[in-house]
Amino acid sequence: MIGFDDEMPAIEMTIVQPPFLLDFSSACLDEAPDFPAGVLGEWRSEKQEQFADRWPTVELVLSELREYGIYLLDIHPGNITFVRQS
Repeated sequence: MIGFDDEMPAIEMTIVQPPFLLDFSSACLDEAPDFPAGVLGEWRSEKQEQFADRWPTVELVLSELREYGIYLLDIHPGNITFVRQS
């Protein structure tokens, strides 16, 4: 991040390469969303499948974001990307 403006809700960033975390359009701020019973369990199962062995790292990233009051909902391998290992 290069800069931000609280009044315009905008941030300025450079072009990034993996690893990166993008797409805060679905984020909730300061308060966790309230979902019906079972929804979070289904979401978690889907994300575990999508990220496979990277899921523990993704959980750590999401936990760190929550420390700042950011609850990221629309996570997928396209917006949390890791360096490919050869």
